[in-house]
Amino acid sequence: MTTMTALVLREFGTMAVEQVPHAAIGEDEVQIAVSHTGICGSDVHGFTGENGRRFPGQVMGHESEGTIAALGAGVSPELFPHGQRVTFNPVVVPVEDAEAFDGREQHCPRKHVIGVRADLPAAFADLVVVPARNVVPIHPEAPRGSGALVEPLAVAAHAVRRSSVVAAQRVLVAGGGPIGQSLVIALRMTGVEQIVVSEPDPARRDLVALLGAIAVDPLAADSAVYDGVVAAFGAPADVAFDAVGVSATLANCLAAVSLGGTVCLVGMGAPHVDLDAFSVSTAERTIVGTFTYSADAFREASRWIEQPGLGIEHLISAVISPHEAPAMFTQLAEGHGPAGKVLVAFNEPGAARGEETS
Repeated sequence: MTTMTALVLREFGTMAVEQVPHAAIGEDEVQIAVSHTGICGSDVHGFTGENGRRFPGQVMGHESEGTIAALGAGVSPELFPHGQRVTFNPVVVPVEDAEAFDGREQHCPRKHVIGVRADLPAAFADLVVVPARNVVPIHPEAPRGSGALVEPLAVAAHAVRRSSVVAAQRVLVAGGGPIGQSLVIALRMTGVEQIVVSEPDPARRDLVALLGAIAVDPLAADSAVYDGVVAAFGAPADVAFDAVGVSATLANCLAAVSLGGTVCLVGMGAPHVDLDAFSVSTAERTIVGTFTYSADAFREASRWIEQPGLGIEHLISAVISPHEAPAMFTQLAEGHGPAGKVLVAFNEPGAARGEETS
């Protein structure tokens, strides 16, 4: 039996490197030899058991890049040449629903998400099998590992679209973690130049400054976010993105956005938040929800990683082996991770590989 090296959520709070059977390749599927998979905040919450969307025994992972390793019988080798560098969109819509939900795939009630669905081994492994229609090519000259950034960049691309941001607007981002960082990239790709990021961690403030944003510490004073926005722009923000999703960051966004402005909820730090309803109704502010992305937004994000001068490389703080990953999950769960994204490298020099067993 052919096995592969995988990170298995053995129990909540415990990750293990194990040899597991790899998934069979369906007729319309592609097998990808994974090179890098990013650790998402939702993976960390799954590791701790907080979000209720990951389960013991599961192989998680949905932010990945790799190369084409094998094809199902119905997949064209001309369209998917062996060794091609690719990523994959983890939001899978059934074929029979594809036309009805074209352009809004995230709304399909029968969709599933690779890395979330517990019965499908996902991308914290040497190999992952995905539908061919979800495979997206990566430019050969894009920075190594940057394909694992496409998924969080797609979240940001979709949020910016949902908020109808235009280049001349003043924008606040609450939260300078990987999604906040991705929002800075998405806003810059939209032409926005006036960006303030509110972030308490000094290392993350330094990182978003490298990306071209003005960083402020929300803990410096009670009105630090509002004061920082007005100091930077000379006026409140037109649009604010809450990349954290807790009561405090939502309140800061509402306080710092102009009358008639928009607040977009991107982060999901808490299932329930306190809301000052009067700050929405009397100021005629709009609250916009956003979740994952459309297939088109994902493809758009895949093109960004090849753009020179964006600073994509700053989003990657560490590349580790599978054997280093269990300790990193524990570190991230304790809130002690690096400023940017951590990638786990598979099929790379020094990384463990699967083996043939009888």
